[in-house]
Amino acid sequence: MTDPVERVDRLSTVADQLVAQIVAAGARHVYGMVGDSLNPVVDAVFRANQQGADLSWVHVRHEETAAFAAFAEATLTGRLAVCAGSAGPGSVHLVNGLYDANRSRVPVLAIASQIVSGEIGTEYFQATHPDRVFGDCTVYRELIATAAQAPRVIRSAIHHAYGAPGVALLTLPGDVSDLPVPDAPRVLAPLVRPTVVPDPTQVHALAAAIDAAAKVTIFAGAGVAGAHDEVVRLAGVLAAPVGHTLRGKEWIQHDNPFDVGMTGSLGYGALHDALFGADLVLMLGTDFPFDAYLPPDVRTAQVDVDPTRMGRRTRLDLGVVGDVGTTVRGLLELVAPKSDRSFLMEMLSSHERTKTSMIGSAQAEVEEGDPVRPEHAVSVLDQEAPDDALFTVDTGLNCWWAARYLTPNGRRRIIGSFHHGSMANAVPHAIGAAFAQRDDGLPQRHVVALSGDGGLSMLLGELITLAHHGLPVKVVVTDNATLGYVRLEMQIEGRPVVATDSPPVDYAAIARAVGIPATRVTSASELRPALREAFSHDGPALVDIATDPGALPVDQRAPGDSGHTALS
Repeated sequence: MTDPVERVDRLSTVADQLVAQIVAAGARHVYGMVGDSLNPVVDAVFRANQQGADLSWVHVRHEETAAFAAFAEATLTGRLAVCAGSAGPGSVHLVNGLYDANRSRVPVLAIASQIVSGEIGTEYFQATHPDRVFGDCTVYRELIATAAQAPRVIRSAIHHAYGAPGVALLTLPGDVSDLPVPDAPRVLAPLVRPTVVPDPTQVHALAAAIDAAAKVTIFAGAGVAGAHDEVVRLAGVLAAPVGHTLRGKEWIQHDNPFDVGMTGSLGYGALHDALFGADLVLMLGTDFPFDAYLPPDVRTAQVDVDPTRMGRRTRLDLGVVGDVGTTVRGLLELVAPKSDRSFLMEMLSSHERTKTSMIGSAQAEVEEGDPVRPEHAVSVLDQEAPDDALFTVDTGLNCWWAARYLTPNGRRRIIGSFHHGSMANAVPHAIGAAFAQRDDGLPQRHVVALSGDGGLSMLLGELITLAHHGLPVKVVVTDNATLGYVRLEMQIEGRPVVATDSPPVDYAAIARAVGIPATRVTSASELRPALREAFSHDGPALVDIATDPGALPVDQRAPGDSGHTALS
């Protein structure tokens, strides 16, 4: 939230109070499906819009999409995004997207309408208890039972969403929504995220640990956002190779001469060797969950704004609670430059060899492939997409292709379900991203949903949402007619491959049937022209690429690791 709000004027109902407060908190959209006990809130949104409020109801085809879209909008804007579901099944559908938002720590308010308050506790039709159902994916959840209670509870929910940050849930019975609100001023204090300044003694201790280590490797996550230049400068001073997580890729890989790629099952390059060969691993703003890929016998220091993340994945010899940029600037004033650059040069050379063999050879061998190799498809997409494109990426094999073939440059963004690992997220995320750009004053960039056929088919109705709202989203489908990641898991584990394949589907024909220009690609020679045509459209477009179901990524396996992990 950026603008101070001094007062919300007199309002007639609880629903009106709710709408006014979310507008005051910076929300621009409410994503959801109308119906039943939610109708008073929908009506309040409509009336507020008619009276000049900068808030609109976004009609999606599934409430799961509503929550995913709110996550994407909050991720891009940093402002409160809102989703809503009707009583019972409608609100329960929100759960996957709310897990996604809460685990990624972005400010989302979920409105779960409830059955008539007099029927709560009687096993009434569509009865659920959202405050129980959503306990594991929210930072705040409360039932609004009276009009007198409503203003403070709504305000508290908003403050929790911003302050944690995370998902706040309000349960609102339909009859309570229509209750009159007392005539009283309702103050909503402006909220600004603080910078967490580290304790100077901790920074000095970390500098001493760095000076004592001959070989330092930096492992960077999404917490390095805004600190690219400082981290690269520190790497130069320390002669330290720099690796990154998938969420950290967009923030640190570009313009970084010390980059050595990723680890984990998505990994490529020399980061694995750089981590296990270091004397000190410096983890900056990352809560990388796959501890099998982290060295248990290497001294490890961690910098993070959240002390609860310290040491829960691997050994912790020194923890600094603080903003990465602020902490690194402090280190730069204290650490001594390292003159021995042999470890860095060895890792950079290894990274280049690995990248060339894994990525370069795969690209070369698929130029004339039929069906199209997915590596080649995503590589060409990377070349044809604008330099400021915003990519939303489905979970599964598309995460591998995105991690290895989408090139960050400091202007592009990459969003996915990288914490929760849900299927079907790419198009819903793209919906939220497109609305954020349309209505929130963000730079107008192409939004590209990199979808698998499994993910697209799971929430296929959202193609109608794209057409309905005319959203300029380009959907690129790597269509191998199988659940490729699950198939790979079964093969690795030595199990029979069961229930992974789908009948061939022409998703381009489906898209055209709902009014979206679309092309089906069946050979490599058709790929580039199809993408260029899609990017030439002002509105939505879809490219359905028939890809090779036998194409598999090369996995960087951790010692003793018997299986694959979806993300890193």
